[in-house]
Amino acid sequence: MRLQNVLGLFAHPDDETIFCGGTLAMLHAQGVQTHLACATRGEGGEAGEPPVVADRSGLGAVREAELRCAAAALGVTSLVFLGYLDPEVGPDNTLSAFTDDFETLAAQFARLIATTHADVVLTHGPDGEYGHPAHRLIHRAALAAIRRRAPATLCYSLAATVPGVEDHIWNSSRLAHLMLDITPWAEAKIAAMECHVSQHALFKRRRQLQTVREALRVIESFYREWPAAGPGLPDDAFAALLSAVGAQGIPRA
Repeated sequence: MRLQNVLGLFAHPDDETIFCGGTLAMLHAQGVQTHLACATRGEGGEAGEPPVVADRSGLGAVREAELRCAAAALGVTSLVFLGYLDPEVGPDNTLSAFTDDFETLAAQFARLIATTHADVVLTHGPDGEYGHPAHRLIHRAALAAIRRRAPATLCYSLAATVPGVEDHIWNSSRLAHLMLDITPWAEAKIAAMECHVSQHALFKRRRQLQTVREALRVIESFYREWPAAGPGLPDDAFAALLSAVGAQGIPRA
């Protein structure tokens, strides 16, 4: 089967770029149609240093524009926002999910899979990367949508653990099946990162960096959630394309 459509399901603007921006640029270069759905406009996130808005009520519009800019830089075919409100970060950096209506979210995802004719869904990992409840919710709802309504669609979670590569975003419960060095598509990913101006301070702060370019992650990783890959490495159209452009399989014990 030739890969034709890939759908990314994410919680916030910039998730698409940080977790798989290089892969999205690669897919575009390979002639694959890429589609993004973002649950929120990131209204509850950081506003930048200095803030990109004088009034926090305008942050959602700014971050929506940032994601549209990033999607263009990555060659994304279509982008939709699902209209959920991103809760503000609480005391002691408490993070929250954007809805408790799991069934409605899963149904929305099922409709998106159908309308985009997705061969593959890329989404958050089960641990929410750094533990974000909204990311974990997206993961569960995406899998529910596929299992119930689109069982022929592949599902890969992102930021799976790569042995020997330290990164706070890795989902510790998932050992990657495949890892891709996205250096050939790095400039597109950097351009997308530059679009997310409100998040630049965050990009740099974690590792005390000076520039956005320094924050580039060149390793992107994948774990096949559906159908289960078994003891070996996945054998499907997405895995084959990744391998063709230089991805490495992670051996199982």
